[in-house]
Amino acid sequence: MSEQNQEGTGKTSGPDSTPETGSEAGKGQSGAGYGQFHRRVIESRSAVLAVLTTVAISVGALVELIPMFMSNSALSWERGDHITPYSPLEVAGRDIYIREGCYLCHSQMIRPMRAEILRYGEWTRAAEYQYDRPFLLGSRRLGPDLQRVGQKYPDAWHYEHMRDPRSTSPGSVMPAYSWLHRDKYDPADIGKSIRALAKVGTPYVGTDDASVAAALESQARGIITSLASAGITAEWDDEIIALTAYLQRLGVEGRVYLQQQQQQGGGQ
Repeated sequence: MSEQNQEGTGKTSGPDSTPETGSEAGKGQSGAGYGQFHRRVIESRSAVLAVLTTVAISVGALVELIPMFMSNSALSWERGDHITPYSPLEVAGRDIYIREGCYLCHSQMIRPMRAEILRYGEWTRAAEYQYDRPFLLGSRRLGPDLQRVGQKYPDAWHYEHMRDPRSTSPGSVMPAYSWLHRDKYDPADIGKSIRALAKVGTPYVGTDDASVAAALESQARGIITSLASAGITAEWDDEIIALTAYLQRLGVEGRVYLQQQQQQGGGQ
């Protein structure tokens, strides 16, 4: 039988054609009916479409926003008195960390997964980020997570690691940051950062330039003394000193608090 066009359907029949079954025809009609209903009732009526779109967006927004306004009640556990603001020297180091793009290769978030806990330490709690502005969670790990790197290595290790990463971590692909050992940070700039953080709620006391400069030098002297014991000479306003202070702070308060909770039998 020769192939023939069927009027009204646009389909052909011939020796190789397969007749459409009743179930397939029913599915096609059902799908077409649903599409016609959707277009006829919703898409063709701009007012209905606008209302439904607004409702969908509002529901999504409320799901995101309501928990933020419950932070002092149902979610009060998200904050922790054991977490203190970064010191001026740590703020200086954090600014350098951001400037150099360290967050592009290192994360600061340990997930509650066995492999990560065994490698990096206890998983991160939300309260540990309460003074992080901006957050530096990171999105990938070309290098290890740094959330609990604080006090894991001595100050001299960080000093040498930034000068020549391969000297402390053989096979590392991290580039050297030798300019941090000769460049200086400006205490006046750090004072501006402290005052900006204070304006958005960080509870700092003594934000004038004199107080900030004194705090910077006081903490930096402690790191210089530590480096001297390893035969390293540095100045209190070297950028590497500030970065070392910041790295040595990461995750320390959270780790100590969690250890205390576990000892008391109340580990989370």
